[in-house]
Amino acid sequence: MSNGLANFAGLNEVATHLRDVLVSGLPQRNKPNRLIHYVLLFAHNGTGKTRLSMAFKDLGKNDEVRDTLYFNAFTEDLFNWDNDLENDARRVLCLNRDSRFFGGLQELEMENRIGPLLARYADFNFFIDYAEWEITFFRDRDENGDPLPIKVSRGEENIFVWCFFLAVAQLAIDGQETYAWVKYIYVDDPISSLDDNNVIAVAAHLAHLLKDSNGKIKAVISSHHALFFNVVWNALNDRKGNPLQPFFLNSDKGAGSYTLRYTGDTPFFHHVALLKQLHEAVEADRLYTYHFNILRSILEKTATFHGYPNFSACIKQDKDDEDGILHARLINVLSHGNYSLFEPREMLEENKEYFKKILNDFMANYRFNPELFPDIEGGGA
Repeated sequence: MSNGLANFAGLNEVATHLRDVLVSGLPQRNKPNRLIHYVLLFAHNGTGKTRLSMAFKDLGKNDEVRDTLYFNAFTEDLFNWDNDLENDARRVLCLNRDSRFFGGLQELEMENRIGPLLARYADFNFFIDYAEWEITFFRDRDENGDPLPIKVSRGEENIFVWCFFLAVAQLAIDGQETYAWVKYIYVDDPISSLDDNNVIAVAAHLAHLLKDSNGKIKAVISSHHALFFNVVWNALNDRKGNPLQPFFLNSDKGAGSYTLRYTGDTPFFHHVALLKQLHEAVEADRLYTYHFNILRSILEKTATFHGYPNFSACIKQDKDDEDGILHARLINVLSHGNYSLFEPREMLEENKEYFKKILNDFMANYRFNPELFPDIEGGGA
């Protein structure tokens, strides 16, 4: 990985590289390879994080033998609601009994393992019907002491599934026989529907659990959420042993290729990576409609940081457009179109020119390290 950057033809190649890093470590000059326990990936939505987690998992699967316990959107699909449409009374969360994720469910008394984890995040309770493979949630009981079933919100459901996963991961780390096959844990974006306080709690809790493994089970964690990324980075990074490798994962949708960039020895701030991505798109003349969405996100975060009520305050004001109204309207319109990250469309030439001017003016007014943007004169416009 020269200059901290590696290129890959596809996600299988990225997954293979991540496994090599976790198995063999990283080479050091005149020293034994440095052992790596954790890989931390930052990637924007649409890059392919979930597909990468499945590619990583599939590389460790051989018939009935496998080696990766994973949490991603497919893990959440192992749980589905029966809303009792006939009686509209008893709503339960059903488990996919065919999945190895639920191995030894009853013997391991999962309520007692999940309950203390769930209590950190939620105020509801649950019980598992092992015969029917169903979970009933409740907050209150009736006069006879029986639970009054409820359907929890999507955010509460996500928290429950996450705590279920944590309980299983803890069993694997503890060496429980049912999960003795687990050599790797792969976690992809466990933060949907969470506020910032819970994002911090989830990130810190995950990092603490992984550190208990002490490298016995190695882990890959991927996220598009900067706060989550930074909390995990700070919690897992050992400045002496440095068993953590943080990377920025990016994709070239036109070529179908991927890059991994080492993010250095400081927490990774995603707005710099976003600017880098936009700068490189301008230099390569590969500007797509969704890049306006990214630019708007950067302007909004900058405006908030500097105390402005609107992102237009961060747009350079020209003499013939003192309030930046034209460019603000352009960003409003062009960042709210029906654009897809998965089917990118190239910008019109006129819009490219507007985009370049807004971006270059912004980078001239809010200076960043010029070494990150070597083609910009003086590190500015």
